[in-house]
Amino acid sequence: MTRTNNDRTPQTRAGRQSLAAQLSDRVRTYLSTEAGSAGLLLAAVVVALAWANSPWSAGYESLWSTEASLSLGTAELSMDLGHWVSDGLMALFFFVIGLEVRYEISVGALAGRRRIMIPAIAGIGGMVVPTGIYLAMAPGAARGGWGTVIGTDTAFMLGALAVVGPRFVTQLRVFLLAITVIDDIVAVSVIGLVYSDTVHLLPLLAAFALGVVLTALTRLGAWRTAPYLLVALALWLATLGAGLHASIAGMLGGLLIPAHPPAPEAVDRATRLARAFRQSPRADVGASARMGLQRAVSVNERLQLMLHPWASYVVVPLFALASAGIDLRGGVLERALTSRLTWAVVVGLVIGKLLGVWGGALLGTRLGLGRLPQGVGPGHVMGGAVLSGIGFTVSLLIIGLAFEDPVMHAQATVGVLLAAVLATALGWLAFHLAAVLRGETSADLPRRLDRPVDPERDHVLGPADAPLTLVEYGDFECPYCARATGVTKELRQRFGDRLRYVFRHLPLPDVHPHAVLAARAAVAAGAQGRFWDMHELLFAHQDRLEFENIAGYAIEIGLDMVRFLEDIDAEETAERVRADAAGAEAGGARGTPTFFVGDRRHTGPYDAQTLAVELERLASPGPA
Repeated sequence: MTRTNNDRTPQTRAGRQSLAAQLSDRVRTYLSTEAGSAGLLLAAVVVALAWANSPWSAGYESLWSTEASLSLGTAELSMDLGHWVSDGLMALFFFVIGLEVRYEISVGALAGRRRIMIPAIAGIGGMVVPTGIYLAMAPGAARGGWGTVIGTDTAFMLGALAVVGPRFVTQLRVFLLAITVIDDIVAVSVIGLVYSDTVHLLPLLAAFALGVVLTALTRLGAWRTAPYLLVALALWLATLGAGLHASIAGMLGGLLIPAHPPAPEAVDRATRLARAFRQSPRADVGASARMGLQRAVSVNERLQLMLHPWASYVVVPLFALASAGIDLRGGVLERALTSRLTWAVVVGLVIGKLLGVWGGALLGTRLGLGRLPQGVGPGHVMGGAVLSGIGFTVSLLIIGLAFEDPVMHAQATVGVLLAAVLATALGWLAFHLAAVLRGETSADLPRRLDRPVDPERDHVLGPADAPLTLVEYGDFECPYCARATGVTKELRQRFGDRLRYVFRHLPLPDVHPHAVLAARAAVAAGAQGRFWDMHELLFAHQDRLEFENIAGYAIEIGLDMVRFLEDIDAEETAERVRADAAGAEAGGARGTPTFFVGDRRHTGPYDAQTLAVELERLASPGPA
């Protein structure tokens, strides 16, 4: 369930339904980081189990029951170390969760109703079905622990996916991430409301007031992270005082901090300040440049970047170390393996998640409420649904809250650990069968250029037979495409006649209302051999792309206006733009600008140096 934040490559994203499955570089990097942190989490589990079953097991119990206090004047907060981890550090973990949920809903994988429908149905199914199975199987005294089977541990799940899944799984990862966002919201609500102590009114009102303050900070123009962190800390203290579990303070605090893409004007200002520092490397100029860069990125993303390493590499492993240490000696393991509670947890997590997630996704697509991301098949969903049965982090947290009886606590914990092993094994089987029986060997967007470059059709700068090719899919109203023109000029100067640069159209009319008209104008100018002149003018005047403006540009470059006006409205011109856009989607391009180096889609930063390295690699006689 852990989240992260890394830099995104600036790109205008499409909002239309056909482009809903695009994966941002930020999320792609995040997912690989999560899979890497799973190893540390697993190591913490092994250490906890080994310690609790060793001759030094008394030290394990003694450590986590040690009291620790913080005091300021007459105010004091005292808990044992186990509660400092579950009620303190885990609030930080859920704060990062809340930040990521808000990001995904605002500008990420869940922005827009069509994007959220199938993951929402699958996520709800992945909680309702396991709960029903658990309640049907668990003995009466253990039914209060039904929340144990609703959660999915994203770090463990993605680690397992990296090991047992297809070679390329980026689209499936996005889909599973969207499901766990729904899972996170419900799971934290259950922890905070169902498994909390008696609620005290005054601290609860204070918590609501602090939530209002946290929301107001953005409206007041606060861009530094410190005020948000201080208010979130006060919210945590008020929640503890109210008797609610601290996880709800963390999730609520994160959800109330908005996310937004970098505004082009803020990016421009940061760029100017950075250039000023390069010209005059003084401390005061550097401070201004640093503040400019910070203000260009939302507080939400900056907090994720700052807190994610602590959440993934400290908090979660420490929680596992404190919670997974079950003494299995003296027949405890044998009794657990014959316990109805243990198997209620196992079947609820493994079978319940499979039926709920896979069945919910299948039902939603059959009813026409949405569709699976491009590249993700039913077999992939089944494999991902099975891996969702790895409940770990939230499951262990709920076990600690739901079961005071140490025997039931041990049995439920054994069930969670056993479910993780079985889910991983069955996930491998599901992916293997999907590959063999259905040919579902990859769960990724296409990576190859849809059609080869045709000098007779494409807009090409440079020799038609140049050994190196760089293809850009762009939108004349996209500010990042305008900046990329400087990159392509630098590359053409660097490589000379060794490089041919190709521009293809990917107008995003839902984001840029003048993009289609501008693309058609460029094609119409190209019919008179003046495509690149119009290309330069359109990018130079992105804020003036009305029809009368474009007509003025045509006059400026000396076009035959009668022919130009006929061509701009011609169906052949419109079809040329549509064909480029269709080729972009078929090649996996979901935003602008998207570059193809040779015939392979480039992912990651598109600065001149990065693209030059990729082009040199293409030119190298060695393996790709």
